Amino acid sequence: MLTVSFHGVRGSTPCACASNQRYGGNTSCVTLEAPGCDPILLDIGTGLRFFGDTQPKDGSFRGTALVSHLHWDHVQGLPFFTPALVPGSSLRLYAPAQDSGEPVHDVFDRFMCPPYFPVRMADLPGDIRFEDADDGHFTVGSARVLARTIPHVGKTLGYRIEWEGVSVAYLPDHQQPYDGSYTATDAALELADGADLLIHDAQYTPAEFSRKATWGHCTVEYALWLAREASVKRLALFHHDPVRDDDALDHIVGCSTVFGDKHGVEVLAASEGLEVGL
Repeated sequence: MLTVSFHGVRGSTPCACASNQRYGGNTSCVTLEAPGCDPILLDIGTGLRFFGDTQPKDGSFRGTALVSHLHWDHVQGLPFFTPALVPGSSLRLYAPAQDSGEPVHDVFDRFMCPPYFPVRMADLPGDIRFEDADDGHFTVGSARVLARTIPHVGKTLGYRIEWEGVSVAYLPDHQQPYDGSYTATDAALELADGADLLIHDAQYTPAEFSRKATWGHCTVEYALWLAREASVKRLALFHHDPVRDDDALDHIVGCSTVFGDKHGVEVLAASEGLEVGL
C-alpha cells in the first residue's frame, strides 16, 4: 500500500484563516509513504513543518524530496523541517537544474541567508544534499521517477512516481495556454498518462484566468480536461488559490465531481490531512 498524504495544498502564499480551516492554508507539500521505504516528499512548502511533526527527531530520519521549482511557496518549509535539523539525519533534494547553470545548492544559499533569513544552509546540522535534476528517469529507493519539464514561470519539473504497479503524477504548477484553450505538451501528457492519482494545479476559475493568463497556472476545468485526456483514474485538485475559502472549494468539488462521473475520473480536492491509499 502506497499512502499519499497532503500537508500543504495552497499556491502562492500561506493563508491560514477561519474561512479555510477545512482545506488548510499551508503551501505545497505532499508525501508518499510505503511500509519499509523512506518517504518521498513532493515539494517542501510550509506544509513540510507539519509532516515533520510526524517524523523522528533523533537523527534517524531518511527521505528524498522532489521539488517542482524554486518559487518560495514550494521551498520555504525547509529550515522549519525539524527531523532534518538533527545531526545524523539525511535529506536528498532533487530540484530543476537552472538555465543559468547555477547549482541548485547555490540557489538555496542565496535565499537562505541574512538579511532575508537568519540561518544559512551551512548552519543546518542534518545531511542535506542537492541534486540538479532535468528531464529523464531515476530511482528513489524502489520507486521509479520520471521528470519532465512543464510550462510555468521559470524552470519547472513535473514528476511521475511509479511504485509496485501504482503511479502518482505531480503537476502542481502548470501553465494553461494563454488563450484558455485545451491543449497540453507531450511532456505533461506523458506524466499523467493513465496515472492512478494525478495531483494537478487547479488555481483559477475561468474569470480569474482571463486576468492572470500569464501567471503560470490553469483553471479547474483545464485540470479536469487533462485528467480525462490522459485517462487518469483519480484527480486531486491542488494548489488552491489563497483567496478560495472552504465554501467555494466545496462548490468547485461538487461541480467537478459531476464532470468526473461522466468521464470515469474520480475527483477530489486536496486538503491538509487527507490521505489517499493506492
